[in-house]
Amino acid sequence: MVAHSCLFCKIANKEIPAKIVFEDPRIIAFEDVSPQAPVHVLLIPKRHIEKISDLTEADAELAGYLILAAKRIAKERGIHDSGYRLVMNCNKDAGQAVFHLHLHLLGGRKFAWPPG
Repeated sequence: MVAHSCLFCKIANKEIPAKIVFEDPRIIAFEDVSPQAPVHVLLIPKRHIEKISDLTEADAELAGYLILAAKRIAKERGIHDSGYRLVMNCNKDAGQAVFHLHLHLLGGRKFAWPPG
């Protein structure tokens, strides 16, 4: 998928509306339109990266930055202390539906372990 037709790129470029909860020059975070938990936020880099396996060593700081931003949002949403889940899927067999790297922040309820 090329960036100009990518759903998440369109959200990052403000071509499609979204409930944005955080934004800076590198990433944007917005509420999932089909939440799987009371708190379900997607965090994406503004630069189009299709999937985890496309990350390079040069992207290590960006990947860590996504996690730290999720931690900050979890605190703002009041789920920092009770607990939250961070999920990244890579490719369709793992459940990746939108091919733009994204991190799911889920919380506000108890999760079963193992998942499923």
